[in-house]
Amino acid sequence: MNEGLIPRRYAKALYEFASEKGDSKSVYGLMQSLASAYVAESSLQSVMSNPFIAAADKVKLLVTATGAEKGDKVFNDFISLLTANKRLDMSREIALAYLDIYRKANNIYLVEVVTASELSNDDESRLKALIQKHLNGGTMEYSSRVDRELIGGFVVNIGSERLDASISNELKQLRLNLLSK
Repeated sequence: MNEGLIPRRYAKALYEFASEKGDSKSVYGLMQSLASAYVAESSLQSVMSNPFIAAADKVKLLVTATGAEKGDKVFNDFISLLTANKRLDMSREIALAYLDIYRKANNIYLVEVVTASELSNDDESRLKALIQKHLNGGTMEYSSRVDRELIGGFVVNIGSERLDASISNELKQLRLNLLSK
């Protein structure tokens, strides 16, 4: 069966259940923590897929990774469902699908700005304001990083959109133009 379809269905069911309970935002935070845990600890996926590790230990690991508490009933019920259906190994994909569903439902955009050098606070504020205008009332989850290979300028990624205003891109385009003639 399609590995992408199953996590998406679980994530959709979780989102609908969490929304009914008025808990979708806190589950969103827990899913962000879970996705971050998978990035921070690369061996987590192999542990979750290992059939020789007890399901109870996997549950403890997921709860610890997310920082979930006993009061997070929706999340704990969901983990129980995954355990009962032997789907704990799909928790990463389900978390990513939930994040995607929540962001679409709440008009949240992932925004990444890559610059050749550190931006001043004023420049970063102006850039954030320009991006915010482009989002048509949506909100953004903003992150930035420095990539010296850009030489100068910046790259803005908003979901699947990309604005590349870097010098390295301009040089690449110039090179392609010259080669095509």
